Amino acid sequence: MDTKVLIIGACGQIGTELTAKLRATYGVDNVIASDIRKLENDVVNNGIFEVVNALDYNQIEHLIEKYEITDVYLMAALLSATAEKNPAFAWDLNMNSLFHVLNLAKAGKIQKIFWPSSIAVFGPTTPSKNTPQYTIMEPTTVYGISKQTGERWCEYYNKQYGVDVRSIRYPGLISWSTEPGGGTTDYAVDIYHKAITEGTFTSFLSENTGLPMMYMDDAIKATISIMQAPNEQIKIRSSYNLAAMSFTPKEIAGEIKKHYPDFTIDYDPDFRQKIADSWPESIDDTAAREDWGWHNDYNLENMTTEMFAMLNKHVY
Repeated sequence: MDTKVLIIGACGQIGTELTAKLRATYGVDNVIASDIRKLENDVVNNGIFEVVNALDYNQIEHLIEKYEITDVYLMAALLSATAEKNPAFAWDLNMNSLFHVLNLAKAGKIQKIFWPSSIAVFGPTTPSKNTPQYTIMEPTTVYGISKQTGERWCEYYNKQYGVDVRSIRYPGLISWSTEPGGGTTDYAVDIYHKAITEGTFTSFLSENTGLPMMYMDDAIKATISIMQAPNEQIKIRSSYNLAAMSFTPKEIAGEIKKHYPDFTIDYDPDFRQKIADSWPESIDDTAAREDWGWHNDYNLENMTTEMFAMLNKHVY
């Protein structure tokens, strides 16, 4: 049976690039992109697109039946900083959209689910350096609470009902092609834009705040490869730790200066500092590397070179 993909939340930060890659992988006609509204962008214009509310079970079920969907990528979520401003809606969206696809899989309507978790599942009591796969998890944000709860439900549906659900804990993601989207790690996207346009940047995190980060190309690669891995290789059904690099605002600024020597940075920490302080500095992702062969292609140096090359070519 051919793989037929439905992406829910296809116009978001990850969804945009994931959609393009999945269309290239499985063919344009086998990938159905969907989101709550129709935007004027490549996701909508370059293939099949449907408007869907991730909170509407019947709409999702209708699309799955209409297109004979096998795999669902549930990318709809309210991110960390945005979710803090609207906790009740964040909980509703992040949890109930997951229940809808888990229940559709339980009913035999789809074969496989990808659901993203996040380093936000960890908290201030988690060991912050080389955070282990299995460790203390006491998240302090609405986003983190919803992701930790989602992990427990994914594992439960796999154990109780045999649902094939796969997940990775994304670190902060950096992309040239999508605007910063309300996450605590998004300073590391904005800083590249500001280096080109203004030559200076004010960081909302303090200079030595280290966080796990990943270039978007690596995140997309990991997402598709965990879904393509044989079932028996996926031994963790809550969510896999995933890592590529960790750096501070000061370190990324130093790397940018190699390309723009006059670049300057200053620091004005805001409410996001508290969120960042509750997250790990670095991640141990041995399980992902051993179980399904994960490896990253990008580090801070070659990512910075690529970011400037792509931004100067496509944006500025």
